[in-house]
Amino acid sequence: MMRALSIAIPVATFAAIAVGWQLLASYGGFPPKLVPGLGVIADAFVRLAGNGILLAATIATLYRLIGGFALAAIIGVSLGILMGRRQWIEDTVLPIVSFLYPIPGLAYAPLFVLWFGLGDVPTILLVGVSSSFTITINAWRGVKSVKPVWLRSAEVMGAGDADIFRRVVLPGALPYVMIGLRLGLAQAWRILIAVEMLMSVQRGLGWLIFGAQTFLNTDVMLATIAVIGAIGILLERQVFARVERYTVVRWGMVAA
Repeated sequence: MMRALSIAIPVATFAAIAVGWQLLASYGGFPPKLVPGLGVIADAFVRLAGNGILLAATIATLYRLIGGFALAAIIGVSLGILMGRRQWIEDTVLPIVSFLYPIPGLAYAPLFVLWFGLGDVPTILLVGVSSSFTITINAWRGVKSVKPVWLRSAEVMGAGDADIFRRVVLPGALPYVMIGLRLGLAQAWRILIAVEMLMSVQRGLGWLIFGAQTFLNTDVMLATIAVIGAIGILLERQVFARVERYTVVRWGMVAA
């Protein structure tokens, strides 16, 4: 029953939004060029999918996302764990991370263009660096959340530093690390789409939206936005939900 409701409620929500949009397009008094109906948007999606433009743009964007998020995950998790395990690293790095974290990722875009030029390299680096701060802070909080009594108990039982880290610290911090990775991926996804409009990349979903705006192809923009949202949901449901189910949920550290 609960599983059926968890599926029915989102479906009903999206259906209500679709009906509301169609009513707005039909009776809202807006020009069809600016507020196209669902049929026009669907036709644009089929056209883009059929000629290969949408597939090429999606592949290019996912390539940059994987590269940028992998960089952010490596930097964020490693730095966050080091901050949590070594006080001198925390005292040194935390003020820097706290200063850079609130700055929007797009604010760094002009600097990365000056330093690395245009194209994929600055895009991946910008996505990786700007989304790593969220992962760093959550990984650090996760290590700090490990109860001292767990560490002392492991030491009393003769566990070394490596065993304590592998069997106590890492499992205890993992729920926070997973939250950080989820938030980091969402941030990387948002930054990437915006950056693709600024970095003069050859292909990409952001590039497709920017080009459609130039020619006032609102149907293409909305079809691409729908694809962006669908990919975000798939990443959330098929990647992180599965990893959590086989780790922290299975271990009883969080509720299913």
